[in-house]
Order: sequence, then C-alpha cells, then structure tokens
Amino acid sequence: MKAFRLDELEAERAANDGAYLQFLRERNMSVGLYALDAGDNDPQQPHRQDEVYMVVSGRASITVGMETTEVARGSVVYVPAGVPHKFHHISEDLRVLVVFSPPER
Repeated sequence: MKAFRLDELEAERAANDGAYLQFLRERNMSVGLYALDAGDNDPQQPHRQDEVYMVVSGRASITVGMETTEVARGSVVYVPAGVPHKFHHISEDLRVLVVFSPPER
C-alpha cells in the first residue's frame, strides 16, 4: 500500500521550491500536489493527458476551454487532454491534488 499525508507532501513541495510535486506514478496514472499562492499567475499549458483537479484548500476561479467556474475546498474539476485551462483570481492560497491519466511525462 502507498499512503500519503497532505501536510508532509506540502512540506516536501515547499522544500523543493516548486509549484508542483508528483508523488505517485503508476502505469495508468500519476498524482501530484499543485500549489499557487493568492495573487499568483498559473503558467500551465494544455496537457496531453486527461486530468482531474480536487481542491484541498484555497479559493480561485478556473477556466477550462470557454467555461469558467469558481472553486474552493472540495471542488472537483475534469479537464480533457489538450484543452487550455488556467486557475486565476486566486484569492486564497490554492492547494490542489492533480490526477493525470495516463501518467504525466
């Protein structure tokens, strides 16, 4: 079994000075923790994989393709492969679990 604690993942991500920490990679999926602080710009480009975001904490808006919605703790958003998407108007530090399928390269 592989089990993780969000506080430990956040500490590891912060120690590595990165916005993204991939902490699980399997044959059909990968999972990471993505962090954007209030006021940050999201530099993402479309991915070649489907992805699912689950907001762990924070508040922002996300635009996927031509649709925009507000997200907060507990929000889940699906983003199809190749579709432009970005978090914006980040009003509270955002921490998001990201699941890629197939695994991100």
